[in-house]
Amino acid sequence: MLTIEDYRLPNGLRVVLNEDHSAPLVAINLWYHVGSKNERPGRTGFAHLFEHLLFSGSENVGNNEHFRYVQSVGGVLNGSTFFDRTNYYETLPSNYLALGLWLEADRMGFFLPAITQEKLDIQREVVKEERRQRYDNVPYGTAFERLLHLAYDSEYSYHWPTIGSMTDLEAASLDDVRDFFRVWYRPDNCTLTVVGDFAPEEAKKLVAQYFGGIEPGGSFPPFTLQRKHAGHEIRETFASQVQLPRLYRLYHLPKMGDPDWIHADLLSTVLASDKASRLDRALVHEKQIAQDVAAYILPTEATGILMLQATAREGVSIETIEAAIDEEVARLSVDGITGDELTRARNRAEVEYAHQLETFDARADLLGMMSTYFGDPAMIERWLEPYRAATADDLAHVARKYLIPENRVTSVFVPEA
Repeated sequence: MLTIEDYRLPNGLRVVLNEDHSAPLVAINLWYHVGSKNERPGRTGFAHLFEHLLFSGSENVGNNEHFRYVQSVGGVLNGSTFFDRTNYYETLPSNYLALGLWLEADRMGFFLPAITQEKLDIQREVVKEERRQRYDNVPYGTAFERLLHLAYDSEYSYHWPTIGSMTDLEAASLDDVRDFFRVWYRPDNCTLTVVGDFAPEEAKKLVAQYFGGIEPGGSFPPFTLQRKHAGHEIRETFASQVQLPRLYRLYHLPKMGDPDWIHADLLSTVLASDKASRLDRALVHEKQIAQDVAAYILPTEATGILMLQATAREGVSIETIEAAIDEEVARLSVDGITGDELTRARNRAEVEYAHQLETFDARADLLGMMSTYFGDPAMIERWLEPYRAATADDLAHVARKYLIPENRVTSVFVPEA
């Protein structure tokens, strides 16, 4: 059992402490409940832009000094953004707990006075270059973005990727950025998690000292979490500068944590996770028509997403690949899965989760997720229970209910003529 203490400061900041003296380290992790889901059409990419901007200094910390402070004592740090959250984290020698907390509090409470047009322009260019390198100028780079555009209505919050569009990044003004920060980056929209070698009373005192004086915000703007159901398959064929055809599919699921989402997570392991999985065995090794296959589920809060992709071997048509996938999915829906497949999927979930719990930084991230998405950090102890209770019938039910043409979006990348 993990020792977890969960409380709130008067300003609304949620604090989760997990004392563990197995290593002389401390992991500090902040989950802001804001991501690309909280943006608006024409104003996309802001949450990811802040992932960069919040390393460009605050009132008491200079540009990139956050990195210097942490790395000078042997620590590591970074940030990440997704649909539903933005998080910042550092792991430090345990005697530098105060340093890490002060740095995070300073950019939460004293970032706005330090933001300038020059800093915005610099980080905007960094993000635009990141988009070029990861999306626009690499083979298949825009596949996920294309699927999102097809899968969700233009007003729905998952319609765009976290990096946003070039047009929106260019249009972002300093006032736009300041307003976005005021609304979302505040103590009453944040979970602070501390894991590792610390004394709880000292940690509480430091948290209150550095974060307690930061003011909460007002109300949050409303946005819809209900997607519109198309009721039919949406698909496209996209000619691009690629060498081999590749099929991408997005299947709609309930939101993360729903029983069917759990069962779909296990089903993705059965479908395509290693050489023993259904699609890998059939398409890559037996029929030898696919270069690779993959299936995975995304940890999304508002609505669920199962991704499936397969790359054709040279000389094999994408129609052949798609027919083979449909055949395997139909067989699974009718005949179900074997006991060995269920055991392997459960074991894989256990092993992957155990690895996350082993390190302070990954455990802090899990505690932040459980607090932010489900309102209960202690859920970290119960997360695997529905995985262990899942049956073969549960997984077959998910295949029949969700892995159907009416519930999917398909994007096919083919080489330009």
